[in-house]
Order: sequence, then structure tokens, then C-alpha cells
Amino acid sequence: MKRQFGLVGYPLSHTFSPSYFAQKFSTENIIDAEYKAFEEADLLSFLSQVKTEQTILGFNVTIPYKQAILPYLDSISNEASYVGAVNTVKLVNGKLFGYNTDVFGFQNSLKSLLKQHHNKALIFGTGGGAKAVQFVCKQLSIQTVTVSRFSQRGQITYEQLNDNFIANHKLLINTTPVGMYPKNDEAISIPYAAITNEHLCYDLIYNPPETLFLQRAKQQGATIKNGLEMLHLQAEQSWKIWNED
Repeated sequence: MKRQFGLVGYPLSHTFSPSYFAQKFSTENIIDAEYKAFEEADLLSFLSQVKTEQTILGFNVTIPYKQAILPYLDSISNEASYVGAVNTVKLVNGKLFGYNTDVFGFQNSLKSLLKQHHNKALIFGTGGGAKAVQFVCKQLSIQTVTVSRFSQRGQITYEQLNDNFIANHKLLINTTPVGMYPKNDEAISIPYAAITNEHLCYDLIYNPPETLFLQRAKQQGATIKNGLEMLHLQAEQSWKIWNED
């Protein structure tokens, strides 16, 4: 019987992870493993089944469960604890251990693009991906401001964004699902005209390859990057965790 791995989330109709691992297994001649998409509306039921059957050795976690899964894990890594979100789980002797490989993926896909003036960032969104991004920025000594639809302490709203905010923050990072396929015609509402060729705009979305956010930023001369390399890097880190003794 093949070793079982997968991805849990809801919905999962357009995830790239299963095809990525299928290609990896084929390229690297890994014949004893398979990776499936588990589109589950009931997270607790899925976790109960995983722990009872113990046929799945590890799985990735995506929207909307990166934070919701925390209370049901037996242990989480220091990094995941700090971020407050888990995207990788390993099953060992019936116990669930949580990790965050988004941190690894984001940091290693971003750092080669950073220049000295990318020392302040606007982070759009407040979910698990945003928390991983905040952690990385702190590690890289980049000051951050979080932008949300709602007014809360320690963050600003989209309505409060103005040209000065954009001008003073040369790193713009979208962690929201706005613009993700099939809603390609949507984009976060920001003053795009204030973006310059000194800006680096990063979107965690990888489908489509260029969201409307990235298209508009590129039109202003900004350097842009999507989340595909981050996906690949975090997936490889997950695979490493699952196969460690």
C-alpha cells in the first residue's frame, strides 16, 4: 500500500498541490507515495478519521483551516506557534504535529528580490498567510503595517490607505484571496497610481499567474512576483518534514 499524503481545505477545486506532488513523484521515481486533495467542509470529522485510521502520514492545510486547526493538534512547532497558523501536519503514533512551511517558502522566494529601500511593507489581509508574512518581515527587519477591511487595533483599513502610505511602503504583499481564479477580474482596492518602479509587489496567489493586483503594479513599473515559487518551496519543506525520522 502506498504512503498517503494530501491537502485539506474547502474549497479545493483549483489547487495545484496534487499535480505538483504527482509531478514530483514521477520525476523523482517515488513509487510508494500518493498525494490527494481532501475537500472537507467538516475539519473536525476529517481529523478524527485521520487519527483513527492512521493511513495518512501527513497533509498540508489551506484556506480556511490554517488557524482553525490549531486547537486540535497535539503539538506545534515554535515557528507555527509564533505565527499562529499551521499549513503542514505530520501524523506520528496517532498524534498530530503542526508546522508552518509558508514561512520557509515566502522568505526564500522573496529575499533575492529585496533592495535596501524595501524596508517597510504593507500586508493586505489578516489570515494565516499574512501571519507567516509578518513573521518573515520581522526576521528580515522590515517594518510592517497590516491592511484589513475592518478597523482593529494595530491595523488600518483600505479606506485609510492613501498615496503617502503607498509611497512610504515600497513592499506591497497581498495575502488575501482577492483576484484568485475564477474571480480574475477582482483586485484589492488601493491607490495603484502611487506605485513606482521602486516598489516590489508580491501576491501569494499563483492562479492566475498575474492577478489584477500584479498587472496594475507592473503597469506602474513595479517588480512583481506571484506565489508559485513559495508554493513549491513550502511543499518541498513539507515533504522533508514528513520523511524525517
